[in-house]
Amino acid sequence: VQLQASGGGLVQAGGSLRLSCAASGRISGVYTMGWFRQGPGKGREFVAAINWSGISKNYAGSVRGRFTISRNNAKNTVFLQMDSLRPDDTAVYYCAADFDTVEAATSVRYYDAWGKGTQVTVSS
Repeated sequence: VQLQASGGGLVQAGGSLRLSCAASGRISGVYTMGWFRQGPGKGREFVAAINWSGISKNYAGSVRGRFTISRNNAKNTVFLQMDSLRPDDTAVYYCAADFDTVEAATSVRYYDAWGKGTQVTVSS
């Protein structure tokens, strides 16, 4: 399975970006999709996740109310709408797929496949 993230870029504080992640390859069954990020000098942290049906969603506290995760299963694509961006949202954003967990897992250890990441830079 390959994951390709896109949509990153440079935006001013208060602005918006929409990230996309397309999955391809030998995909079968249901799977959860998640977004993680890694800022300069920081570890990889959970951002948001959504299960197959879209009923179960989880968000990190720092992004809840500003970011929205969604998915289009027909196109094997997950989206992350990011609004009211802040400079501390600056990071490389990674999408990931979890083929074993029914709910929207928040820990990196549940995720089996990872994309290469897309850079998001928020200027003040």
